[in-house]
Amino acid sequence: MEKYKLIEDIYLVDKGLWIEKQKILALADLHIGYEGYLAEEQGILLPRKLFEITKKEISFLINFLQPKKIIINGDLKHEFGKISKQEWKETLAILDLMLEKTKVILVKGNHDTILEPIAKRKNLKVVDYYFIKRDKICFMHGHKIFNDAIKNSEILVFGHTHPAIVLREGIKTERYKCWLYGKWKGKRVIVMPSFIPYSEGVDVQSYHFEQVFLKNIKSYEVFVIGDRIYKIGKLEDLNF
Repeated sequence: MEKYKLIEDIYLVDKGLWIEKQKILALADLHIGYEGYLAEEQGILLPRKLFEITKKEISFLINFLQPKKIIINGDLKHEFGKISKQEWKETLAILDLMLEKTKVILVKGNHDTILEPIAKRKNLKVVDYYFIKRDKICFMHGHKIFNDAIKNSEILVFGHTHPAIVLREGIKTERYKCWLYGKWKGKRVIVMPSFIPYSEGVDVQSYHFEQVFLKNIKSYEVFVIGDRIYKIGKLEDLNF
């Protein structure tokens, strides 16, 4: 697996954001318990493989990068108004996997309305955003904007939107998770892909995003996640 240098000390490593000097790994939108939600609420049955795949992918990144800290940039679990049995078991197991090797920061996402009981079990706090003072980087999920954090930051890192892009060749189409990189209010903005397996995300070419930092999304650069990271240009210049 390669480390793709985005800017300065920041690298894209598959679905993870890596800050090299500080050895910080950031992941977003794991949505643990998603298959259980689909089965119970919508009657959609998926093979119960998400947890094992997620665990395997996180283990690989930890072993490959050896992070001193992991930031979960929102939506660690999926259910809004409750904690399902599956979420209790699997979220605690994922936290154990990370805490065995490194520190963990939990940034609150819109799906994390009842995350605190799980976090408390591991003596963790859930924060609205996480600011790295040395590099002036701020991580926030993206469903809410915290102006005090933005004011002191030079680089903003958001999750929440699950960006993806649809590539077409003739009648064949393929959807891929992607990273977005652009500017908003004079700040450099990085939009993270969702970490959850299976669900590629929302097509950035056709979806109307309501997030203020994506009002100028056409000017953002797109980085596709495949067997490696591919920079394919600004969204406004793409015609797939």
